[in-house]
Amino acid sequence: MKCMHLSDLHLGKRLIDISLLEDQQYILDQIIRIAAEEKPQAVLIAGDIYDRSNPPAEAMTLFAGFLRRLTALGCTVLVISGNHDSSERVAYLGELVRETGVFLSPVYEGHIEPICLRDEFGEVRFYLMPYVHPEEVRRFFPDAEISGAGDAAGLVLAEMRPDPACRNVILSHQYISGSAFDDPDQRAVGTLDSIDASLYSAFDYVALGHIHRPQAIGRADGTMRYCGAPLKYSQREASVQKSVTLAELGPKGTLRIWQRPLKPLREVRLARGTFEELIERGPDPGTESDYFFLTLTDEEDIPNAAARLRQRFPRLLALDFDNARTRAGGSVLPGHLETEQKQPMELLMELYRATHNTEMSDEARAFAERAMRETEGFEE
Repeated sequence: MKCMHLSDLHLGKRLIDISLLEDQQYILDQIIRIAAEEKPQAVLIAGDIYDRSNPPAEAMTLFAGFLRRLTALGCTVLVISGNHDSSERVAYLGELVRETGVFLSPVYEGHIEPICLRDEFGEVRFYLMPYVHPEEVRRFFPDAEISGAGDAAGLVLAEMRPDPACRNVILSHQYISGSAFDDPDQRAVGTLDSIDASLYSAFDYVALGHIHRPQAIGRADGTMRYCGAPLKYSQREASVQKSVTLAELGPKGTLRIWQRPLKPLREVRLARGTFEELIERGPDPGTESDYFFLTLTDEEDIPNAAARLRQRFPRLLALDFDNARTRAGGSVLPGHLETEQKQPMELLMELYRATHNTEMSDEARAFAERAMRETEGFEE
């Protein structure tokens, strides 16, 4: 059985004031072409479909069209929610769309029933494990000691009890210990948020989401994989070759894995130099429409540097400084243009997501908004 493994679409994501919907539509079109050529029986989407729990309508329409085109090719599509998604929103139409060959992970309620597909070698059982927070798991295992994500995931996985005689595949959106990441937003805080790879030992293939760099993890045979995000969403991903992963299961114990490269509509590029050097040089021919992260090496301040550089680099995303002053502080000042334009509540929600690996609840958000209103100088 041939499977196509995707994750971390982050549909609806914006970089500063730039919508990426056009870029995302372009890469989804490319994935559809690969699916038409490879003819996978199953497409596995391992979480973070959207960039936030309440995605814009355009992002939801884009995903619906993507699912429709995959099923038109004869693919069965299996989808789980990630930490950026609302599990309720993903699960909402689950029962209805099953009839079209799309299986959406339900909200976790203490048990995960596998989806069974068949090929010439028999049955393949797919387990859809959505991102679950320890608090959600405690409700169903009240007597268990759960001190972090590892304990919670261990209970969820142990409860599944997959049949060792069958071929078992799991979709999971977690941070596995030892994974190499590119974006600091993906970094687990401490060790409580990391999962030991051995917890997945009962599964023939582990289709992971959450880390944007494609990589095998935890197994010598490469059968536990992050497929990575299909687009570059940070400057740390500039040198990463994006791809989709194909995994073909033969008889029990045999599995072949390969990647198909993806080419974006616009590349993410890095450039550094003095202000005058960058203004004079500009982008290389043919890269004018790409996204740029620039680093200035000037020792003196440059008035309105970002606005002036944007005349040469129209899609400038961030401007950093690397000079004696910033190095004396132990790091390069981030100078992210994106941060400057965000509201306090947006920044607080991003901080909460990074430290807790989940979205802020409606109750917590309401409390924070009330606290901000009561703070001197806060504007609605």
